[in-house]
Amino acid sequence: QQQGADGHGSTNEREVRVGRLQRQKVRVSRNRILDSAAKVMEMYSSQKAVLEVEYFGEVGTGLGPTLEFYTLLSHDLQKVGLGMWRSNSTWDKSIMEIDGDEEKNEKTAGSVGGDIVQAPLGLFPRPWPPNADASEGSQFFKVIEYFRLLGRVMAKALQDGRLLDLPLSTPFYKLVLGQELDLYDILSFDGEFGKILQELHFLVCRKQYLESTGGESSAAVDELRFRGTPIEDLCLDFTLPGYPEYILKPGDGTVDINNLEEYISFVVDATVKAGIIRQMEAFRSGFNQVFDVASLQIFTPQELDYLLCGRRELWEAETLSDHIKFDHGYTAKSPAIVNLLEIMGEFTPEQQRAFCQFVTGAPRLPPGGLAVLNPKLTIVRKHSSSAIAATSNGSGPSESADDDLPSVMTCANYLKLPPYSSKEIMYKKLLYAINEGQGSFDLS
Repeated sequence: QQQGADGHGSTNEREVRVGRLQRQKVRVSRNRILDSAAKVMEMYSSQKAVLEVEYFGEVGTGLGPTLEFYTLLSHDLQKVGLGMWRSNSTWDKSIMEIDGDEEKNEKTAGSVGGDIVQAPLGLFPRPWPPNADASEGSQFFKVIEYFRLLGRVMAKALQDGRLLDLPLSTPFYKLVLGQELDLYDILSFDGEFGKILQELHFLVCRKQYLESTGGESSAAVDELRFRGTPIEDLCLDFTLPGYPEYILKPGDGTVDINNLEEYISFVVDATVKAGIIRQMEAFRSGFNQVFDVASLQIFTPQELDYLLCGRRELWEAETLSDHIKFDHGYTAKSPAIVNLLEIMGEFTPEQQRAFCQFVTGAPRLPPGGLAVLNPKLTIVRKHSSSAIAATSNGSGPSESADDDLPSVMTCANYLKLPPYSSKEIMYKKLLYAINEGQGSFDLS
């Protein structure tokens, strides 16, 4: 390094060195992701070291297995049996059938499909009664610990630059950011439930208006209807719809037009405040063990989701090549590459997720999409295991290539693609490898 007149290196030439973050290798059981994650996060979440995950019995290590770990953990945290999330539209079925469209109303937000809570509008905490037993070993104690784990995982993912595959709702992010929720936020995680509450709230407002005008208001109030039905005939009691163990008000009273306002207030409070307050406190407690959750308040809910869960972008064959590197036998004009880019541009959203999972270890792309993927997605020619390829420049297919499957190095976002003789064969082989290649990291 050259010295300046004062004996020190000049400003322009002075070397700036930034210390590299330490890495903490951890080994987990693929069959017990949730238990393993709880132990790992308890031991290492408060440390600044970047977590690097390996699986017992597998040789893979580095970025790919680590990203897959966060993906698998995200899926396990969505299991119905954990009792963490609202699992179906919770309104009383007698109300739902008033429209005369029973079949339509059964297909509500947050319906349960198989093992995972399916929430089209995003996940939101399931309400638990304020008097729920939270002693060690109880179901609610486990729920509290799962939310504490979620807080640690979310913070560690943000700290390490990892992605989660968690479809969280906008109102949940608002809670994370310390914002208050009200009746109108319910629409954002349970559309049918929120719509009904708003219709009932309109009846309350109408009643207040009629009473303020005087005259024959009493008779007019008695004529108020919910979708053509008197409130009394809805047979509502003071329990939370969908959660009969959640008592909103002691006693055997039923809901009528005169106490409807009180009922709505209790339901909203249980749904977005009192019924979820302990879960969110546990979440913040876990998050704060990594870094202060208050530091997230510079973001909007949408920005936070973008940071945490990445994005899905529209792929077009014409522009994909700008963000992909072609090497070791392939160029952007190789027939196999032209076919691959066309296939990628035709992927359905689910196929795109599966492809990203196959190549990178995570089903979602980081903020900025394929353009900022690091390392850059690289496609190389895979030579046949049974014969030498017909040509060395990637322009000519090999007959034996059609018998081979593509393989990947997820740590380097590296796809080894045989020079298939046709686009149709490439498509079939690629989908087969994607579907059958999940579940372990081995040498390829």
